[in-house]
Amino acid sequence: MNGDALYSIGDLARRTGLTVKTVRFYSDQGIVPPAERSPAGYRLYDLDAVVRLDLVRTLRDLGLDLPTIRRVLNRETSLAEVAKAHAEALAVQIRTLRLRRAVLTAVARRGSTPEELDLMHKLAKLSEHERRQLIGDFLGTVFGGLDPGAGFAGIARSLTPELPDNPGIEQVEAWVELAELSQDPSFRAVMRRMAEHHAAERAHTPGLRSDTAAIIRVIRARVGPALAAGLPPGSPEAGAIVTAITAERAPAAPSAGRLELADWLEAASDPRRERYLRLLAVINGWPEPESLAPAFAWCAEALRTRAA
Repeated sequence: MNGDALYSIGDLARRTGLTVKTVRFYSDQGIVPPAERSPAGYRLYDLDAVVRLDLVRTLRDLGLDLPTIRRVLNRETSLAEVAKAHAEALAVQIRTLRLRRAVLTAVARRGSTPEELDLMHKLAKLSEHERRQLIGDFLGTVFGGLDPGAGFAGIARSLTPELPDNPGIEQVEAWVELAELSQDPSFRAVMRRMAEHHAAERAHTPGLRSDTAAIIRVIRARVGPALAAGLPPGSPEAGAIVTAITAERAPAAPSAGRLELADWLEAASDPRRERYLRLLAVINGWPEPESLAPAFAWCAEALRTRAA
């Protein structure tokens, strides 16, 4: 026996706070080998065993398996390498748990059917590549085959969700709902109708300006106050607003295309479109978009009244 202090299994258990059974198990596995044996054959351990057991307990608390711990203790792999790999594995597990929690939270809130639950679970588990494919299919249905010069590439980018690597619960919930919405055939039809209307007017209406943002600025500035004041869209006072909007759109012939613009605004006022934009803002971390659906609907009715 050397001059260093030696400990029995019982002593080692008391020093480390582990049970005798646990210390014996680690010893049997070769993770904490005895330094020597007593004349009676009992295993004796040195101070290194105390240090190894403390490290084993820490690594086990962090979720490492015994083969990995053995490699670390035997210096077959570095602790840094193991820590990195384990941190990456935990990140995947955390993301999976977040997805599961988001699905269950949405199910509890919405009272989903078993079929809806299955769909939501599948949508939440999609990889980044699969998510891009799903949204790409939706945007392809909306803009596919239309004139690329109409600015649809930029519009499509502005409608693309980018779920971050470590999304929050709200972002995951928003992604699941947006993915479901993007698969709705009637919603796709509404978005396609808006895109086709835009492309057709760009191609066939002389003097038409395609600055939708400018039209929206006029609607926001003029229709918002009209709604707040309770002004009916069929009232004479609404005529000046209609004239301002149509003049912004077609200065050469302000009265032209009022019904077509009304069609576009009615599609734009679809609550599903506004919901898509709100969900998109949550996913991408953008500011919450302003609600313009009531203004669009008011303006569409005013346009139809003047066209009639």
